[in-house]
Amino acid sequence: MAYFKDAEDVYGTIGKLFFDLASDEELAPKFRKANTIVRYEYSDPDSTITVRLQEGRPGDVDFGESEMEPEVTMAMEADTAHRFWLGEVNVTVALARGQIKAKGPVAKILRLVPLTKPIYPRYKAQLEAQGRTDLVNA
Repeated sequence: MAYFKDAEDVYGTIGKLFFDLASDEELAPKFRKANTIVRYEYSDPDSTITVRLQEGRPGDVDFGESEMEPEVTMAMEADTAHRFWLGEVNVTVALARGQIKAKGPVAKILRLVPLTKPIYPRYKAQLEAQGRTDLVNA
């Protein structure tokens, strides 16, 4: 059974994480050094989050359709994304197994991966604060 019931559920959890990170004074500048736009295309349920990670630009986050043109696209099941943000998915292994499909410059994709580790406990804490123990203990 999927962790999320619909796209709004994905946006209210994973989307909220991206939205909060975009305005984080410490982490947002580090992510903007990637100088790219990333689109996360999730399935089960179908949902899309597009994030601007560009220096000197606002950290825009769009749910669903977006006018931002992505340079990098990451496609996966929403459950895989959830487990990734909990620190339970190795990106390299998931890419090799086809659980995550990436399009775009590999160097930019790989530049993002080490930046994500400090976010794992934040995502867990966010879920706990939202009363989503069902997702924390999934």
